[in-house]
Amino acid sequence: MRVGCVAGVRPMLPHRNDVASPLGVVALSCLFVVGAVACSLSVASLVTPGRYLEPIWLIKPRAHDVFLQMGGWSFLVLSTVCLACIAAAYGLLTRKRWGYRLGVALVVVNLAGDIIETILGIEPRAIIGVPIAALILWHLSTHRVRNYFQSSKAGHFSGISQELS
Repeated sequence: MRVGCVAGVRPMLPHRNDVASPLGVVALSCLFVVGAVACSLSVASLVTPGRYLEPIWLIKPRAHDVFLQMGGWSFLVLSTVCLACIAAAYGLLTRKRWGYRLGVALVVVNLAGDIIETILGIEPRAIIGVPIAALILWHLSTHRVRNYFQSSKAGHFSGISQELS
């Protein structure tokens, strides 16, 4: 089965109860995949400085400087973010409750970062992310999306072992 991240395409994913994925969940999953690719490219660029990936830092030159100052920690941070994005995309697309929670947590962390960067004047353009993250959180909190991630059995998940199934 093919699953695409194309605007206007509403894929039917193999889920409990054969319910179509809400389009916003599919779009957010695609956004997390893009985030994972961006993190991977950033790591590759930092590992091979001055090579063919160097122009990606024209988008956010300050981030490049910060990652260089962090040294080896930048690899750890970016790799962790990359793995979290991949896990969230997978969890959302496969209708896992932990994927929903991880997705919400990543958006909340991103929102907090945008607010802090804007208030402190570190990255004034970060203000653009505030309403976007707020809209994503609003969508994730809607009754339809929350119900979509509920267990197919009566009641809520009672333990981590059930969530990982």
